[in-house]
Amino acid sequence: MIFDIANRLGAVAVAAGCILGPAVAQAQTANEAAGQKSEAAAQQAEQAAETQAVAPNAESSDAADDKAAGQGDTAAGSKASQAGTQNDAASAGDAPAKAAAPGASVAAEGAAAQGGEAAEAPAQLSREEIAVRVKAAFEKEFPGISLDSVKPTRFADIYELRIGTDLLYTNDAVEYVLQGSLIDAHNKEDLTAKSLDELTRVAFDSLPLESAIKQVKGDGSRKMVVFEDPNCGYCKRLHQTLEGMDNYTIYTLLFPILSPDSTVKARNIWCAGDRAQAWRNVMLKNQAPPNAQCETPIEANLALGRKLLVRGTPAIIFEDGSRVNGALPKDALEARLDAATAAAAVKG
Repeated sequence: MIFDIANRLGAVAVAAGCILGPAVAQAQTANEAAGQKSEAAAQQAEQAAETQAVAPNAESSDAADDKAAGQGDTAAGSKASQAGTQNDAASAGDAPAKAAAPGASVAAEGAAAQGGEAAEAPAQLSREEIAVRVKAAFEKEFPGISLDSVKPTRFADIYELRIGTDLLYTNDAVEYVLQGSLIDAHNKEDLTAKSLDELTRVAFDSLPLESAIKQVKGDGSRKMVVFEDPNCGYCKRLHQTLEGMDNYTIYTLLFPILSPDSTVKARNIWCAGDRAQAWRNVMLKNQAPPNAQCETPIEANLALGRKLLVRGTPAIIFEDGSRVNGALPKDALEARLDAATAAAAVKG
C-alpha cells in the first residue's frame, strides 16, 4: 500500500509538474517507516500461524496465489513507478526543447518575414537613378540653384554636381558639399580636371571658321581656334609665343568682352582691308586699326562663346576638341598642338 501511494504521489507530482519539498518528503518518510514497522509485525504473526498449518518449504495454493498476487502487484507497482519516473524524465527532458521551440519558431518566422520583405522590397536603384534623386535633394536644400547635371564618380557614394563649368561633390544623402579638385590617390589622377576637359570639349568641325581671322605659318598642319579680345594682355602673350613656333594655323574668333573699346577695335579689325595684319599689329605692336564700318560676326561670336561657357580670353580650342583657358608657355603649347593633331588624325 505504501509503495502504491508513493507511486501515485509521484505520478501526481509528475502530472502536476512539481516536486515535493524537503520538509514534506521527510514527514512522508517518517510516516512510511512507522507504517512499515506495524505491517511487518502483522506479517510476522501471520507467517507464524501459516507455518504451523503447512509443511515446511510448502505453500498452500491460496497462500501461493496471494503471494504471487502480492508480488505481481508489487512488480506492477514497481513498473508503474519506473514508467512514472521515465515519463517524468521525458517531461523534464522535453521542457527545454519545448521552451526553445517558440524561439526557434520566432526565428524561423523572422527569417521568413525577412525573406518576404526582401522579396517585396523594390529593386536596388542604379547609381544613375540615385543621381536623379541627388539633384532633386540638392535643389530642395539650396533653393534657387539649378544643377546642370549630376553624375556618379568612380568612388562609391560620391556624386559630381555641375553648375556651368563649376564642379561640386556630395554624397547620395546630400549631407555635405565639397568644392575643389577630386584626386584619385591611387592613380594620381585629377578627376576634376578630367571632367572639366570633357565638359568643355568642342567638336572642332562645328566651329564657324569662316567667321574667324585666319593666320597660317609653315605648313599650317597644326590647327587651333582661339576666342580673343583685342585688349587682352594674355592674348598678346599668346601671339608672342607663336612668333617662335612653326607649322600651325590659328583661327581667331573676335570676342570683345573686356570693355566698350574692345568692341570698337574688334569691329575695326574685322572691317580692315587686311584683317590678319590688322590683328597682328594690335597683338604684337599695340597699334590700333583705323575706324571702319561693315557687317561683322561679333554678336554671333559672343553668342557662341556664351553657349560654350567661354568666360575669359584667350580660350583655345584644339583640333581634337580639347581646350585650354589662358595662354600657355611654348613647350606646353607645342605639346598640346602635337597631341591634338595626332588624336584628330586617328579619329579621322
